[in-house]
Amino acid sequence: MTDVFDTEKRSAVMRAVKSRDTAPELKVRRSAHALGLRFRLGRSDLAGSPDLVFPSRRVALFVHGCFWHGHDCARGARMPLSNRAYWQAKIAGNMARDAASLTSLRKLGWKRAVIWECETKDAVRLARLITRRVGIRTQA
Repeated sequence: MTDVFDTEKRSAVMRAVKSRDTAPELKVRRSAHALGLRFRLGRSDLAGSPDLVFPSRRVALFVHGCFWHGHDCARGARMPLSNRAYWQAKIAGNMARDAASLTSLRKLGWKRAVIWECETKDAVRLARLITRRVGIRTQA
């Protein structure tokens, strides 16, 4: 199947795909801040450059897009019909790199957490996930 866009348009579309400041990442940041958590962004000195880092708790938090990181939800399981072999290899490589980053962080003594794009849809659920994964003690 040929591309529906010409070369210039396809290039513009691909340039618009971001790796930082994505909508799910911004939702997680707002929710974490509302919970009173303070964090650093994109520490490139840590394996995998976590999206949010909570230095006082030694927690590295990644916000993963379901498609790009091969989540097992409906969005992550959907594979493009064209150029299938390329996308399968691309996503498998992303998953392998993610696993290596998480292992490396664990060896350095960091707690690791992943929040998936599909988990950011509901704000109340997202706040609970952040609380649980970052390790905040809730008061009864």
